[in-house]
Amino acid sequence: MTIKRIFCDMDGTLLNSQGRLTDSNAKLISQANLPFTLVSARAPMEMKEAVDKLELTGPQIGFNGGLIYTYKQNQIKILHQQALERNDSTYLVNFINQHFPHLSQSYYDLENWYTYKMDNGIDYEQQLTRLEATIIGEEQYLKVQTSIFKIMLITFDGNEMRALKAKLEELNLPNVSIQQAGDFYLEITHKKAKKSVGIDYIIKEEKLHKKELVAFGDGHNDLPMFERVGLSIAMENASQAIKDKVSLITKTNDEDGVGYGIHHFLL
Repeated sequence: MTIKRIFCDMDGTLLNSQGRLTDSNAKLISQANLPFTLVSARAPMEMKEAVDKLELTGPQIGFNGGLIYTYKQNQIKILHQQALERNDSTYLVNFINQHFPHLSQSYYDLENWYTYKMDNGIDYEQQLTRLEATIIGEEQYLKVQTSIFKIMLITFDGNEMRALKAKLEELNLPNVSIQQAGDFYLEITHKKAKKSVGIDYIIKEEKLHKKELVAFGDGHNDLPMFERVGLSIAMENASQAIKDKVSLITKTNDEDGVGYGIHHFLL
């Protein structure tokens, strides 16, 4: 089998439970010398540590497909982007602040992560990504004076998460996607910001064929990605519902499962 590109989710897949790409996993991936694209809900700034460690120069997919980019001389070169519509982002930021004022809330533009208050959710995310949020005044935050790729809401209360998700879905905003990521995160992006859209863009640009592609993932939002490739590989830590829909299963994200899977199944 000739593999021309690997697409790989980050959290729960490439990264271990502490949110880190281990040296041993990075070494295995680099040794394979196969084109490798990260596909993540993360912002480019949160992906850069892995991009640098793997010395990736090709296209990467951030914000769940809202941004396709490369790094050139430490600068982001945008290949394709789909930020939230400005009226949608302004409306949502103000709606969330009004109805869920105590909720951990923040948003991302191309190069910054903004919030107006420090709380347990922001602290949790800072520890996970080792990045610091840019704290601005509440009035400035609510005005939304930048193009937002993702609104991120964090709650450790399952009941609040369900209420939040239901309330936002009731708005029926046609150009907005609302997705829960793991137990604690609710992420809002443009409806066209999908992992599959990012992959389709790269497939078209590089004239790739499905049988030449491989994907690693662990979650429900990876299923559209799996459908685009010839060989889908789930992590052992994925739910059974995900495992039932893939070609192969590799070791867990805490056992260098991506590096192991590449060497065990592809080489």
